[in-house]
Amino acid sequence: MGLFVLSVIMLILGYVFYGLLVEKVFDIRPEHQTPAVTYADGVDYMPLKPWRVFLIQFLNIAGLGPVFGAILGALYGPVCLFWIVLGSIFAGGVHDYLSGMISMYYKGRTLSYFVEIFLGKKFCVFFLALLVALLLIVGSIFAKTPAMMLSNLIGMDFVWWLLIIFTYYFLATMLPIDKIVGKLYPFFAAMLLLSTLLLICALFMGGYEFYPDLTTLNQNPNGKPIFPLMFITIACGALSGFHSTQSPMMARCLTCEKYGRPIFYGAMILEGVVALIWATLSIAFFHGTTGLNEALGAGGNAGRVVSLISEGLLGNYGKILTVSSIVLLAITSGDTALRSARLSLADFFKIKQQKLTNRLILSVAIFACAMGLSFVDLNKIWLYFGWTNQMLAAIMLWIGAIYLKYKGHFYWIALIPAVFITSVCGTYLGYSELMLGQDLNVSVVIGLLITLLVTIVFFAFSKKR
Repeated sequence: MGLFVLSVIMLILGYVFYGLLVEKVFDIRPEHQTPAVTYADGVDYMPLKPWRVFLIQFLNIAGLGPVFGAILGALYGPVCLFWIVLGSIFAGGVHDYLSGMISMYYKGRTLSYFVEIFLGKKFCVFFLALLVALLLIVGSIFAKTPAMMLSNLIGMDFVWWLLIIFTYYFLATMLPIDKIVGKLYPFFAAMLLLSTLLLICALFMGGYEFYPDLTTLNQNPNGKPIFPLMFITIACGALSGFHSTQSPMMARCLTCEKYGRPIFYGAMILEGVVALIWATLSIAFFHGTTGLNEALGAGGNAGRVVSLISEGLLGNYGKILTVSSIVLLAITSGDTALRSARLSLADFFKIKQQKLTNRLILSVAIFACAMGLSFVDLNKIWLYFGWTNQMLAAIMLWIGAIYLKYKGHFYWIALIPAVFITSVCGTYLGYSELMLGQDLNVSVVIGLLITLLVTIVFFAFSKKR
């Protein structure tokens, strides 16, 4: 238990000290008007109370990642805690803060706009197509998964649940942000935090040994290497590119730049705590990684693990509370993924979103695609999501480094995590059977060469800019 407590304390200290350093490096302007005030449109640009924005941001970025990703990452043993803690402080928190604050400095624009101004129009077109496709797939998967879970938990046909979820998606995506998102998300976030807190308390009260085999060695029963796989598996809860599609939405709702650290950096730290708890639950409840691997089964069913842990620690009512909160996690990330797709397309094609007809045109097109994808087998495509997600994080961190260097600030806070996650993605590209399928040593060389090339381009490009 001592390691768990120490990890939580480190996350809190990371927010207090390193978060403050990141804020000072960025050099905020508390006296300046924010986009929420300057461009208020009653739809997407709307001042909201900071506590409300924080809970919305936390729920937006969380999704299933800090639960399912942490469960699968726990197969590597307690070593996964180091990535959750260090990743949240030095990579994820920096990534989320920069994506939110740079957006505030550029009228609340979305990630595709950053790509255009920093990396060029041609790359932006390719990136936008990839980004929208990724968001559509996320929206589709995060409707399909909870529909299946609700069908199993409550009954009623899967298709009906899917239609109900997509109806909610449509309303949440199209209506002003203070209507559904602003009113329901804080409650959903509180529900998630309550269930997570109850589970870790029940684990402690039950006398479980938190880490039965406390070692930093790789404990993966299947012999999978920590590098690069663990850093792809645990994304949300340490570092996730998906967050860069969510932070700009909240950048349009902040009334002062001083709220950036508690909301963007702080929400990432809280997500790290949630991931820390679920990784600990997974190792402790099944008495080690071997038991966890058996519970996951051949298909790596993290949803089954959630059900077993919640029922075993909290009983049937606790199971309903936990599974419901997990379902809400998926649904709320799905609808904000589609809302982000609408905003990204609106920014690129310069379509004003105050008019209902403009929102309807984009929303109908987005939902027709997302719903169509729900009836397609996306399992093979989804296997690439982890890598694509971390590539997105790398792109945002490189953009953040370019921005800070251009401003004459200490850009190393973004450059170091950008270099690291680029090496992870490059090595995964070489190692994964889905891609090049090379030996691990060869894959590491591939990753290092790609990282070196990108770093050289960064210094050459940023100097020119």
